[in-house]
Amino acid sequence: MKFKRRLEARAGVDLVPMIDVVFQLILFFLVATTFAVLPGIELDLPVSSTAESTRTNGITISVSREGQLYVNSDEVALEALDEALMAVAVDGAREKVPVSLEADAAVPNGQIVQILDSLRRTGFTGVNLRTMDR
Repeated sequence: MKFKRRLEARAGVDLVPMIDVVFQLILFFLVATTFAVLPGIELDLPVSSTAESTRTNGITISVSREGQLYVNSDEVALEALDEALMAVAVDGAREKVPVSLEADAAVPNGQIVQILDSLRRTGFTGVNLRTMDR
C-alpha cells in the first residue's frame, strides 16, 4: 500500500522588508551626515593647453602667491624644505614617489628652481607641474 505524501509548505524568510529597511538606513545616513571641509590653499595655477588630469598619492608641494611653501598642507620654510622632504619620504624609495608641484602663476621662476633643486638633492625624480586646463 502506497501512501500519498502531502505537500508541505516550506518556511522561508522574506528578504524584501529587510532590503527596504537597509535602503532607508543608507538614505538616512547619507542625508544626516555632515562632511568636514578642510581649508585649502588659495592658488591661481598657470594655464596650459596640453594639461592632463592626473591623480597622485605621493607628495604635494604648494606655493602660494605670497611665497608660502606647503608640503602636504604643512607650512614649511624654503630653507627647511630638504628636511621636510626627508621626513615625508618612506623606505628610502624616493625616486618612485610621485611629487606634484602646484605653484601660483605669480610665483617667481627662481623660487620654483630652488624647489626643484631641493627635490633633486633629496632624491625625488618624478615631479609633475600642476596647471589648469584651458
